[in-house]
Amino acid sequence: MAARIEDYGLIGDTRGSALVSRSGDIDWLCVPRFDAEACFAALLGRDEHGRWGLRPTEPVLSSAQRYRGDTMVLETEFTCAGGVARVVDFMPVAEGRSDVVRLVRGVSGEVEFTCRLEPRFGYGASRPWVREGSEGVVSLIAGPDSLHLRSTVAVQPGPGMVTATFTVAAGASVAFVVSWASSDRPVPPPLDVAGALAETEAYWQSWADRCAYQGRWRDAVVRSLLTLKALTYAPTGAIVAAPTTSLPEELGGVRNWDYRYCWLRDSGLTLHAFMAGGYSEEAGAYRDWLARTIAGDPTKLQIMYGISGERRLTEASLDWLPGYEESRPVRIGNGAWDQFQLDVYGETLSCLYAARKMGLVGAPESWDLVRGMLEYLERVWQRPDEGIWEVRGEQTRHFTHSKVEAWVAVDRAIGLIEEFGLFGDDGPGMLPHLRTLRERIRDEVMERAWHPGVGAFTQAYGSAALDASVLVMPLVGFIDADDPRMVSTVEAIEKGLMRGGFVRRYDTSHGYDGLPGDESPFLACSFWLADVYALQGRREDAEALFERLLGLRNELGLLAEEYDPVDRRHIGNFPQGFSHLTLIQTADLLARGTAKRTRAWDPVVLSPDAGVLTGQAGNRS
Repeated sequence: MAARIEDYGLIGDTRGSALVSRSGDIDWLCVPRFDAEACFAALLGRDEHGRWGLRPTEPVLSSAQRYRGDTMVLETEFTCAGGVARVVDFMPVAEGRSDVVRLVRGVSGEVEFTCRLEPRFGYGASRPWVREGSEGVVSLIAGPDSLHLRSTVAVQPGPGMVTATFTVAAGASVAFVVSWASSDRPVPPPLDVAGALAETEAYWQSWADRCAYQGRWRDAVVRSLLTLKALTYAPTGAIVAAPTTSLPEELGGVRNWDYRYCWLRDSGLTLHAFMAGGYSEEAGAYRDWLARTIAGDPTKLQIMYGISGERRLTEASLDWLPGYEESRPVRIGNGAWDQFQLDVYGETLSCLYAARKMGLVGAPESWDLVRGMLEYLERVWQRPDEGIWEVRGEQTRHFTHSKVEAWVAVDRAIGLIEEFGLFGDDGPGMLPHLRTLRERIRDEVMERAWHPGVGAFTQAYGSAALDASVLVMPLVGFIDADDPRMVSTVEAIEKGLMRGGFVRRYDTSHGYDGLPGDESPFLACSFWLADVYALQGRREDAEALFERLLGLRNELGLLAEEYDPVDRRHIGNFPQGFSHLTLIQTADLLARGTAKRTRAWDPVVLSPDAGVLTGQAGNRS
């Protein structure tokens, strides 16, 4: 059985990743890409679906995990009656190969360990055959995949697995290296373990040391930035929403989705997060990925793409996997890729505007594409869509958040013309029409999204249902945070969507999302509420909520998508990039001491003074 979601640590090489439990098991491994078929899938099933266990043979009195400093080198320490030992797990950051290294080191006394390497390729479906090669290499091969094991202790090959039993005393160490390769390729050359560890630790530590954020919550911000960097696919600059699929939003339920893709709605926050940390290179790489990916027909803009810009993310169910704690179905691919969502136009143009504001002009945007997006948006902004939460019911609702993001798209286009000369000589002539369109959208939202009976901006036109996505309205500059209608909306959300002190996305009992079951508070929405508190001048409330959210992080500083305050468990895919993005946003907003009425999601740029961050207001409303 898999561990609790919060009892895992993430390791990665900026191409693929693995989850390591406090028990010493690697229950999830996707290499050489985040979206590759998992070699170990016990996370979504059982032992039989593949895992790499490395555990003491005697009872464990206690175990704990920590990262080595500001790195992605993970240590799991076991305290047993006979002594203390530590397992060090990491994936070297190197082009052209994918390795997982596990070192067992004696701290005190003696501890006996057992190693059981039992991959099941193709998400737990394919049992490999095992072949002993030269120089002590043992290869496990099935279909297109192979793993090649080297170790410093004797191992015993068996049917579909390799095992070993050994003892480590204080000061001694044992090393295991598993290298992935396509099954038609030669065995990768051996790895210098000591050198790889030193290089990997130096890589992450030097990257973290560059962080320009010096606010009160620096430790949390740095760990979140490291997590985002670990979720970045280095060859393209894309960032996956999470390294996992189908970790449930409700235990035993059907709300299980594949998050190993890139959502455009994360784009503006991604740029902000990297620039808040002073990482202009990563911000630029992501912006370049976005510009390449959305090129083409603006009417075909999608809400998400693959890490290399893939457009078709066909969804399928893996019937042989029972799911995390029996949560079925297990899905790969994501059927929401071809949904119609208006908000992606706002999020894309907001990202392009922010990139220019931050000085990221290395790769010119396609203004023809922007023009096409605006023309298309003007034709379709009054249509219903599936909305930010990707509902799977009928497309009949006019979601408030979608209309607000349509306003954002026009607003940011106006900014690009006024501040950066978008469309050249044609730009100024477009401004009167765009300003009129912006006002039309705003007037409609103010009239139709406000529900006087509820006293709030609600989920959709004519609906009495609350939705936390309306919290972004002041964050994007659509309305002042202290506008009486926004104050009333926050009060309604506090009364109607809070559970255990945190914010749910919406009330699933209304049945609007086309799915059975319930879900727990969504962490990003809770960070949004903290942002709005800050903009309303409720500094103590903002900090109190932010501190409660920080208290949900596991011992490694990682957050899932949701949190169940009843069972006190992390829920959903893990670690969740959106949760860490919004954590960085809130920390930066609070550190900047943003006053009331200032737009929260203004771009952040580096000032001429090294390491000093300044918010750049640009609210043209």
